[in-house]
Amino acid sequence: MFILTGQILAALAILANAVVYGTDWSVALITRSVYRDHLDDATVTISAGWGHYYGDKRMPIFGAGGIITAVLALGCAIAAGQAPAAVAAGLALAALLTWLACYVLIAKPINTAQTAAARTGVIPADARALQDKWDSILNARVALQTVALSGLIAALALF
Repeated sequence: MFILTGQILAALAILANAVVYGTDWSVALITRSVYRDHLDDATVTISAGWGHYYGDKRMPIFGAGGIITAVLALGCAIAAGQAPAAVAAGLALAALLTWLACYVLIAKPINTAQTAAARTGVIPADARALQDKWDSILNARVALQTVALSGLIAALALF
């Protein structure tokens, strides 16, 4: 029972985290260049602010859901005595928690500032610096999501 449940939970964790992974990749591959190379500070701030406004309302279900299902998959692997699956799920969970720390400590405060600017129309004097700081962790976020998804896929295969 723990093996099948663990496989289902690992699959759900993969699906949830794939949304975050795809979003981070899209920003890294496309949006970052548009913002950096083609838009002025005010336009970047308004665009990013409204993006964060909607993203911060809609993405937590995927981020939290992915972490919760990864934790539960890890628990099932341990309960089923599936050490290789547990190691893979544990690695995935460590990557997800590190991603979450990057988000909470660096990205979220910037999201909040940009959302406020978009809603009020008041562009902060350090608008470009805020976006540059947000961008500075994007490659790490993509790498952490890659590790997480790889670990979850391995856990699913190893159950």
